[in-house]
Amino acid sequence: MQSAMLKSDIQIRGETSALPQAGYQSEAILQSPLGRIGSLEVRLARDEEEVAAAQRLRFRVFYEELGAGRAGERIPDQRDSDRFDAVCDHLLVIDTATAGSPQERIVGTYRLLRQDRAAEIGGFYSSAEFELETLIARHPDRNFLELGRSCVMAEYRTKRTVELLWQGIWAYCRLHGIDVMTGCASFAGIVPAAHAEALSFLHHFCLAQEPWRVRAVAERYECMDLMPIEAINDRSALSAMPPLLKGYLRLGARFGEGCVVDRDFGTTDVLVVLPVEAISQRYINYYGPDAQRFAG
Repeated sequence: MQSAMLKSDIQIRGETSALPQAGYQSEAILQSPLGRIGSLEVRLARDEEEVAAAQRLRFRVFYEELGAGRAGERIPDQRDSDRFDAVCDHLLVIDTATAGSPQERIVGTYRLLRQDRAAEIGGFYSSAEFELETLIARHPDRNFLELGRSCVMAEYRTKRTVELLWQGIWAYCRLHGIDVMTGCASFAGIVPAAHAEALSFLHHFCLAQEPWRVRAVAERYECMDLMPIEAINDRSALSAMPPLLKGYLRLGARFGEGCVVDRDFGTTDVLVVLPVEAISQRYINYYGPDAQRFAG
């Protein structure tokens, strides 16, 4: 489960040609904030203790607040973790104005899985739900990044926190020469019909077209075409979507065909597909390195 909170031809490979190659993580990048707004700063987790703190935050949001987990399942360490965490980078939002250790000041997190690291563990998390490997094989010259496990403490669920996460993601994409962002976004609940208008809006107006078309895996495929196009009210459909999913749409994202019910997390998942060249130039400028609102 990946929690859903988020046209200009930019030369991403030329833009990042002087940057470190994927798989390289410099000490400066680990130590330095990628952006800051007021007392909030965004950076990568520096050690296992900070990753564990992010996992505890995920547990509080996903399990305690949103009710994830199998019935009767006990998780003694109260951490949301899986085998992918070890090969991911973990983006953190930290409130520097609060008391306590850096681990205690983490208020938001996003899990970032690069294509080269996914290959080490047998593929992306989202491949269990969507035919992501087929999409990647269609684009052998593209560098993919999977976004997932996004969550923010309730009292910090504001526009500036989400903006700061996206500033961190954009800085990370520039660092590693990312061409395509992807990952699951979630609607609450395991009944797709409860989100009929929003899912139908995505199906009729926002499906990725060739060469970016991708489907849910056959055995888990659930139809998103739940209402005729003429019955959809755009405003109410958008209003019914989770905030981060609306953010993906604003950036220019498109979506896979079909949704998937994740019973463990109690969600209905859709696949986000966002080639970097599809991002509007105004958002490149807004989140880019010259955006003074994020200056450290």
